[in-house]
Amino acid sequence: MNETLVEFRGVRLGYGAHTVLSDLDLCLVRGDYLGLVGPNGAGKTTLLRALLGNLRALEGEILYPGGKRPRFGYVPQREGVDEAFPFSVEDVTLMGRYPRMGLGRRPTRSDRDFARHCLERVGMADNRHRSLRDLSGGQKQRVLMARALAGEPEILLLDEPTTGMDLASEEDTLHLIDGLHEQGMTVVMVTHLLNLVANHAPTVGILNRGLTLGPVARILNDERLSALYGRPVKVLEVGGRRIVTGSPLQSAGCGGEATAC
Repeated sequence: MNETLVEFRGVRLGYGAHTVLSDLDLCLVRGDYLGLVGPNGAGKTTLLRALLGNLRALEGEILYPGGKRPRFGYVPQREGVDEAFPFSVEDVTLMGRYPRMGLGRRPTRSDRDFARHCLERVGMADNRHRSLRDLSGGQKQRVLMARALAGEPEILLLDEPTTGMDLASEEDTLHLIDGLHEQGMTVVMVTHLLNLVANHAPTVGILNRGLTLGPVARILNDERLSALYGRPVKVLEVGGRRIVTGSPLQSAGCGGEATAC
């Protein structure tokens, strides 16, 4: 039986009197790989904050059927580490252990071994002594994923994980995320680019005056997308890949299932 980690029932999100998203129904099940897509201003950041527990619902319920909020590994779209300080790759990864270590504790050998294991998972173990500021954008993103994994998350939440990358680095990053999911990680990827998730996330949620959610084959079709955006949209199969044309949520770049409750 699939284990539900987070459930939204009739949720309205916003700030004060301003509603950003309403009537949200969502179940996130262990082993899911969900791609959340929407243009700027559609509510991606608001939904992300609610998932992380940093924003309460104005209406409805956000439930944790397991009895407590699951552990999230959060990978921001910018590294958020002050590069004026010479943090090594291993130092940054160890930061992800702090919530597990407890207040005031120093990293143990076991913590350092686990951090190195996380670096191995993302292919950065050989770089553990390098300074973060000396890495490429794609390498930094891998270190941030290692930092998130160091906290032993139940859900890996990625916010625009390929921002500023070239096509090769973008594909490498997406294949890394795919691999983590195949190893059993529950993944939620937030992006403004529909083509980014079309060939990777088995389930897609489109934020556009609400949430349209379902398996990628059902959501990404000409009729549904054309009605959603009020303009002709085509979903093409090119070389075994989906390419969405005509949508405002597309790029040059090009799984578990989440389910609507």
